[in-house]
Amino acid sequence: METLNYKVLEQSGYKGYIKKSAPEKVLQFGEGNFLRAFVDYWFDLANEKADWNGKCVLVQPIAPGLAKMINQQEGLYTLYLRGSEKGQKVDDMRVISSVSRCLNPYEAEDYKAMMEVAVSDDLEIIVSNTTEAGIVYDPACQKDDCPPSSFPAKLTQVLYNRFKAGKPGIIMLACELIDNNGKELLNCVNQYIDQWGLEEGFKKYVNEDCTFCGSLVDRIVPGRIRDPQEVAALEEKHGYADPLLDVGEVFGVWVIEGPDWLSDKLPFRKAGIEDKVFVTPDMSPYKKRKVRILNGAHTGFVLGAYLAGQDIVRDCMNNETIKGFMNKMLYDEVIPTLPLDKEDLMNFAAAVQDRFNNPFVNHELMSISLNSTSKWKARNMPSFLEYIKEKGQLPPCLTMSLAAYIAFYSNDIQELTDAGLVCKRPKGNTYTVSDDRWALEFYYAHKDDSAADLVKAVLSNTQMWDQDLTQIPGLEAQVLADLELIRTQGAEAAYASVL
Repeated sequence: METLNYKVLEQSGYKGYIKKSAPEKVLQFGEGNFLRAFVDYWFDLANEKADWNGKCVLVQPIAPGLAKMINQQEGLYTLYLRGSEKGQKVDDMRVISSVSRCLNPYEAEDYKAMMEVAVSDDLEIIVSNTTEAGIVYDPACQKDDCPPSSFPAKLTQVLYNRFKAGKPGIIMLACELIDNNGKELLNCVNQYIDQWGLEEGFKKYVNEDCTFCGSLVDRIVPGRIRDPQEVAALEEKHGYADPLLDVGEVFGVWVIEGPDWLSDKLPFRKAGIEDKVFVTPDMSPYKKRKVRILNGAHTGFVLGAYLAGQDIVRDCMNNETIKGFMNKMLYDEVIPTLPLDKEDLMNFAAAVQDRFNNPFVNHELMSISLNSTSKWKARNMPSFLEYIKEKGQLPPCLTMSLAAYIAFYSNDIQELTDAGLVCKRPKGNTYTVSDDRWALEFYYAHKDDSAADLVKAVLSNTQMWDQDLTQIPGLEAQVLADLELIRTQGAEAAYASVL
């Protein structure tokens, strides 16, 4: 079977949209599964629906990478977007042609090519997703390194060459999963400008002529297909081999924080996908939406669901009690506390149920359970406290989810090992709780407590919650009642009790 390229694709009889050549308007740091299933997909749609007429040049952020393979395929790869939409199974295939090539800057020729793109008249946008560790200032990086190891240092070199060539400023779209990603990246670049003694005019260019935007990215990307039989079947169906084949969920939203004029400069509004990719002056409400609804739903129901005998998220969505508990928590307790359009929030919550019901992803509850102490504090506690402030009473589902968290961390504790806290599930098998060591040691130290003593110890632990939750009227008694219900009648019956 021949490997995908333009000639092989033509011979395969593919009937979808393809853009063979266009100016290279985007320099993209990162060539992994996520960016190819997300950013390059949106630019591909912009070519098709808005005649954007642009290509993306990818750059490997680290030495080992996909450059050779991407170039052998002339930038082409197959993308499957799979999942559930409004209860219907979706399995869409598209060949992405928005990528022109990939550079490995750790090779001299490609480093030179990266600097040629930097000074190009066609370049308008730089995109990055170099993982959470990518946006970091490393003072060991020097001005004349070819290339420097850190991404912000590479970016400083790229922008400096562009500045010296007299070319206009660029739009910088940072996609790393850290708070204030655009601002943090700009801060790192400014540190290199100072460290390297670069001129004041360049600093003005970076801070005034260039537009550094933070962004919030939301799409689950499982990446490549690992089942050899499915790979073989798809090769037969496509008429070509594609080792770069990528898989993402159907749902996707890209919130870009920037000035109003950016909406017209970027091609997404013209492409008619502004409900999926849009510019806002403040993305913090959308971050709250994602953290409190999507992430908060996970943390809110999975610990009790696991104790109730469930193992993967999709199966929970086929259990009427667990699904009902999650929906009541979201619609009655979380959404009323959020500062966004209520219809938008309801649509987002409906999409969450579809995403959790994805027939192609076996999302294990135990993988979601990692670090649940800090997760409950970040994802669920703000909604919990806001609800109490607004309604003057305890939110039944969020309170139950707090009890389920305590139950999960304390259920028939067996031992504390290097791997974590070993507990026993009601159906008999053991499971290992993974969290910060201090949190695990706390629960192990309290393993022989009565339920009442344990609840008091957890709620009053200011290291966990930054406050003493026993000060909230009625909370200690209610969490104790919920915990005893979980322990005596089971988590599913306890969830049913609040419906």
